[in-house]
Order: sequence, then structure tokens, then C-alpha cells
Amino acid sequence: MDWAYLFEISLTGIASGGLYALAALAFVIVYKATKVVNIAIGEVLMMGAYLFFTFGATMALPLWAAVPAAVLGTGLVGAIIERTMMRPLLGEPPISAFMVTVGLASVLMGLVEMIWTADQRRLPEFMPNKPVTIGDAFLAPKVFYGALLSAVLIVAVLLVFRYWRGGVALRATASDQAAAYSMGINVTRVFSLSWVVAGMIAAVSGIIVGSIGGISSTMGVFGLSVLVVVIVGGLDSVLGALLGGLLIGWIEALAGAYLGGEYKLLATFIVLVVVLMIRPYGLFGTHEIERL
Repeated sequence: MDWAYLFEISLTGIASGGLYALAALAFVIVYKATKVVNIAIGEVLMMGAYLFFTFGATMALPLWAAVPAAVLGTGLVGAIIERTMMRPLLGEPPISAFMVTVGLASVLMGLVEMIWTADQRRLPEFMPNKPVTIGDAFLAPKVFYGALLSAVLIVAVLLVFRYWRGGVALRATASDQAAAYSMGINVTRVFSLSWVVAGMIAAVSGIIVGSIGGISSTMGVFGLSVLVVVIVGGLDSVLGALLGGLLIGWIEALAGAYLGGEYKLLATFIVLVVVLMIRPYGLFGTHEIERL
């Protein structure tokens, strides 16, 4: 076996897994707070990438303005989704909100095609192009720096939710909604906050993913791998989202390198089935999770 090649492929897979972990974090934040399985996470991520394209390429805003504008814009999209589609479903069976997010995915895809067309587009360049080597292994610079940005953002988000008052309220609501109500926490506001924050995180993920492979109206397919990640890791587990992302990224890279690109998705779903057979609630999920 060529161990140097395996090392290089593994590094690439783990770096790609960092991108999955970032998007999975956005998914888990919504699920922990609201118990909504947001199947449209890929399309929300896509909206962030297209907003960045609009501000950065069409309007030619500088990077320091285009990125925050896209992130805040996607957070606004998250707030609108929560207020108009999710809040009226409070108290309804989980399957109702799940089906709304299925429809939301199609709506967002159609909206992108109406506004920006279905053509493939390139995002403005903002990451270094200098080759990255670790030992004898070569990493694509965009994948490496994208993973580095993802890691920094993940750490920042975890620190914010550890010490920020709003983050504490979100964690309290995720642990016990009734207890959060009794402590004076505005739970419906926390629900809205979770969608806003998830939208903002998804926007950054979309910008990074789009800068690597370009953007199109089918970009939301990325969310399918993210869904596998969160199910494998555990729908309500932040740790599961992070480690699950790295695991799925690594497995996809190995499958693509040794079996062919067409087997990448198949390999991840095989892992998904095996994990669910052993631990139906995911590697780090809690036993109380309601499954659809």
C-alpha cells in the first residue's frame, strides 16, 4: 500500500469534513432548540453563496463588506423562515415541520433559478492560491484554507454560545423548554435566534464551498451529505456534528480515491445504515430523539 498517498487522501478528506462539520453545526443548532429537522439546510447554504455572489461580483463590493452582507442577509432569510413557516407549527407533530422544510428546499431552489438562473457561476476569489504541503502530502489550497476558516468559525461559535447570554439561553432551551420558560427565557425568541444563527453559519459554509467548486442551483445537494453527517453523529449533538463531519469527509475521500467518484455517496450511506443499525440515535445522540 502507498502510505504516502493514503496520508494525502486522508488529509484531503478530513479537510473536506471540516466543511461538512460547519454546515452540520448550523443544522444541529436548529434541531437542538426547536426539534425541527431542517432538510433545506443545503438550500439555505446555497442562498448565502448566491448573496455573496450578488454583493461581491454583481455589485462589486469589497470583501470586507460583501461577506458580512451575505451572512446577515442569510440570517434574515432564517428569521423570515422561522416567523412565517415554523412558528405557526408550534405544537404540531414533528412531521409537519419536516415536510415544510422539504417544500422550502424546492422553493429556495426555484427562487435561485428565477433570480440568478441555473447557470454555473464562480465566486470572487478571496483565498490564497499558493500550494499547501504537509510533509510529502499536497493539499488543494482552497480546500485547506476553507477547512481552516471552518475550524476557526466553529471554535468562535462554540465560545460565543458558551459565554454569550443568548447562547446560554439557547442551550437552556435545548436542554429543557419547560424549565427555560419557568426561568423567564423567551423561548419563541430563542427559536427565532436559532434560525438566524443557523442561517448565518450556513452562509459562511456556502461561501467557502462555493469558492471551491463554484455555485449553481443544484448546490443544495451538498445538504444531503450534511444530513448524513448529523444523523451519523446524532441529531442533537454538537460533538457528533463535528466528528461526524470529519468521519464522512474521510470516508468520501477514501471511496473516491480507491473506488471512484461515483461511489462516494454510496459509501457514506453504507456508513449511515451501519451506524443506525448499531446506534439508532447516532454515535453521540441521546436516546430520547424522536425519529421520523
